[in-house]
Amino acid sequence: MPDHTHSHDVHSESCGCDLLHLLNGVDEFARNVFPGDKELFRSLAHSQSPHTLFITCADSRVSPELITQTRPGELFVCRNIGNIVPAYGEMLGGVSAVVEFAVLALNVRQIVLCGHTDCGAMKGLAAGPESTADMPTVQAWLRNAEAARSVVQTRGLNENQVVQALVEENVRLQLTHLRTHPAVAARVAQGQLQLQGWVYDIGHGTISVFDDTHGRFESLGSARTRLLKDTTG
Repeated sequence: MPDHTHSHDVHSESCGCDLLHLLNGVDEFARNVFPGDKELFRSLAHSQSPHTLFITCADSRVSPELITQTRPGELFVCRNIGNIVPAYGEMLGGVSAVVEFAVLALNVRQIVLCGHTDCGAMKGLAAGPESTADMPTVQAWLRNAEAARSVVQTRGLNENQVVQALVEENVRLQLTHLRTHPAVAARVAQGQLQLQGWVYDIGHGTISVFDDTHGRFESLGSARTRLLKDTTG
């Protein structure tokens, strides 16, 4: 029989090093970061008032606060596999509760739904249900993005284009799902809440923004120009 003792020991040592790395990071934060922002953290100690609900993928390469250069207390973050928001009533659970709480209790003014390049969830969706056969929970979750796959399949794209097309189509789909949530629908109708879809390009550090009016993704510069025009009338 093969001896797995050595590989088990190596894995355990690796886990131990990773945990030590995390603890060292906490120590660095407590010693050198927290003191410089003590007043900020003191103001946040008993309440929060984030301006944006940021819904994104659980992918370790996506860091909302880093990408947006925001401070603690600004973003209310919801992360899950594939940045998915089930349509209201379809799968009520953690994501629906986050949306409801952010809109009704925290009164966020924006919801950003952010997908990203090289998304593992979209790769799984592209490969079909058999690719996640050993992960039944993931398989069930990805059904909330199945309509995006149906749309992309009609385009006759080659293999290299499919995942990125799914990433973008999934952002559009999840924005549609968001609008089915009563709290979101009401605040949008009242002009008190804005929705925006993003795709983060990991390799280039850029964001493309979904232009709902024209149904396409545009560059950051174009999105900023459009928003400035809307703001200034």
